Amino acid sequence: MKTDKLNNKYTPKEQADSFVFRRKLSSKETKDSVDQLNQARKNKKEQLGESQALYARVKQLQFQMEDYAKSEVYREDLTFANFLRKYIRLRYKIQKDFAKDIRISPTELSSILTSGRSPGKKMIVRLELHSNNAIPAVSWYKLWEKEKEYELKTDKKIRTQEQKNVQNRLIYDF
Repeated sequence: MKTDKLNNKYTPKEQADSFVFRRKLSSKETKDSVDQLNQARKNKKEQLGESQALYARVKQLQFQMEDYAKSEVYREDLTFANFLRKYIRLRYKIQKDFAKDIRISPTELSSILTSGRSPGKKMIVRLELHSNNAIPAVSWYKLWEKEKEYELKTDKKIRTQEQKNVQNRLIYDF
């Protein structure tokens, strides 16, 4: 069925011209092709305007955030605060300027960045709006949620403290 559609839509010559033949490259050809690709990337990067380059970095950060949020592994170096620091560094040299732009106090921003304070829904929505919707609030929230989930799973101290507050546990006979 597929070939019938192709034959109806394209001539045999057009089909042959569009087909890519695979073959092994020699080490010199591989090196040359890598160099050509790197040069093409460099040229393309140089052609980007400042706002396009900023947008590309923001989207790259978004993809990193979402990939990490989907992963099963928790890493202490990939916290909400660390991603927020990276986001701030994309455009600002001083955190105080960023805090002013999203109308929170520099002290509040500092306490969020040192993981002493939760960001809250308003802050997360402001991050989405600040990125001009390039990074959805849900992506920020999932990062924060992943941290809280890890804390809940690994905090043995709270389990020990709260044990005294639970009576008549459910008992199952198997």
